[in-house]
Amino acid sequence: MIRVNIVLAIVLVACALGLVSSQQRARRLFIDLERAQARAQQLEVRWDQLQLEQTGLAKSSLVDAKARRELGMQPPSAERTLHLSIDVIAQARTREARR
Repeated sequence: MIRVNIVLAIVLVACALGLVSSQQRARRLFIDLERAQARAQQLEVRWDQLQLEQTGLAKSSLVDAKARRELGMQPPSAERTLHLSIDVIAQARTREARR
């Protein structure tokens, strides 16, 4: 009977230690999960900010203003603009073919 009690006590201690270690592991995993969720939330907020920034930067009026201000670019004047039509190109090819 004493042997049975000793064996049962050992089994009880082993089960108790197993329970404590599994609870500790569950707590650590829960903390890791909360940290990962908080990080995911931060990344989602940052992603939304970047998308808004990209939308703002892609507006043609902002691109035009930045090109004028920072790069000193100006639209070409009417004298420097050449409008080509298909007929002019066809005539030029014909002239070159004759040469």
